[in-house]
Amino acid sequence: MASGPIMAADPPIRDAATIIVLRDRATRPAILMGQRGARAAFMPGKFVFPGGAIDPDDRDLPITPLDPLSDNHLAEASQLAPSTIAAAAIRELWEETGQILGHAAPWDTPPASWAGFAATGHIPHTAPLTFFFRAVTPTGAPRRFDARFLLVDAAELIGNIDDFSGAEDELSHLQWVPLADARDFDLPFITQVVLAELTAHLKQNGPPVSVPFFANDDELHMVHRLGGASTDR
Repeated sequence: MASGPIMAADPPIRDAATIIVLRDRATRPAILMGQRGARAAFMPGKFVFPGGAIDPDDRDLPITPLDPLSDNHLAEASQLAPSTIAAAAIRELWEETGQILGHAAPWDTPPASWAGFAATGHIPHTAPLTFFFRAVTPTGAPRRFDARFLLVDAAELIGNIDDFSGAEDELSHLQWVPLADARDFDLPFITQVVLAELTAHLKQNGPPVSVPFFANDDELHMVHRLGGASTDR
């Protein structure tokens, strides 16, 4: 009897952190984005926010505390310490854009992947971060991530926010994309969902009471809310 085709197993889901940096919120909001390489295994050619997989070096760092609401929501969203997720977002921002979200302080023995950041004279500053969105990569993708998106105002960054000379080469065409124009770029679907949530958020005051969670675990594309109900997409 002939057997059917052997389907490749989905790759394991890796914990990840993504950072949405927002500038000029009150006038013409813009977000920091870059383009992934055309040969990248994951989302080639797409414009994305800085972010990536959480590294063992992101644990147990000398960091400032998160705000209590984001800390609680992150604790609900992961078995990882909220500080680890927040630190990973800051490291990815540094590596992919050269931008520093830090607090001036000596750091004599940083982990290897934090050596460049520590050399700037800063430790990670997580207090300004707001846990904003969570999404799991759908099945069938070459890589899968459970990504937590954290939002921060560009005014919290250290130095010139238009200087990307310290960035590594993972993202090209780094730029501040006006929120009103972002949908003209080649975006992943999930980024479009995040931008819709961000546009709605900017019409409100204060941090989000609940955090959208796009689990990709049903055919209805339900957005669950950590601390709230579910909505359709």
